[in-house]
Amino acid sequence: MELTHFDEKGKGLMVDVSAKGDTERTAAAAGKITLSRAVYDAVEEGTVGKGDVLGIAMTAGIMGAKRTAELIPMCQIQPVTSCRIQFEMNPEESAVYCYCTVKTAGKSGVEMEALTGVSVALLTIYDMCKAMDKTMEIGEIYLCRKSGGKGMEVRNVKKSRKPADPLADLDIL
Repeated sequence: MELTHFDEKGKGLMVDVSAKGDTERTAAAAGKITLSRAVYDAVEEGTVGKGDVLGIAMTAGIMGAKRTAELIPMCQIQPVTSCRIQFEMNPEESAVYCYCTVKTAGKSGVEMEALTGVSVALLTIYDMCKAMDKTMEIGEIYLCRKSGGKGMEVRNVKKSRKPADPLADLDIL
């Protein structure tokens, strides 16, 4: 597979997508933050002093997805037509899973927007809860699915999660 973000001299560049036609494209990403039991309970009960942690994290994730090109140097600016952030509380792990689905009708995919949306949402949870615990861990951020464009459809189900398809009950893609 040829890397497209380099010129003939090996220098980084933004890919020229001007010859491509607009197509509907969708991407979904996932990640998680592991919390102490006290922080997990406070998030679930809505008693974190800064406010509605998941509501604010949802808004931040959407904002992050929409501003991805400002953060990742070679990303195309995408006309995001839809962005949805969902959370799944997992009491056994004392963790919050985050899922971000992004849609566009454009010349380039929205994988980076979905990954950025998840990352920003999880970072927001950390920021809102850090006064209670600074040992929270963010991880397992990955692209779950993508479709559209001339590329193949991608489906990536992490084997470490239960049930076998962690996205089966979520409204993504």
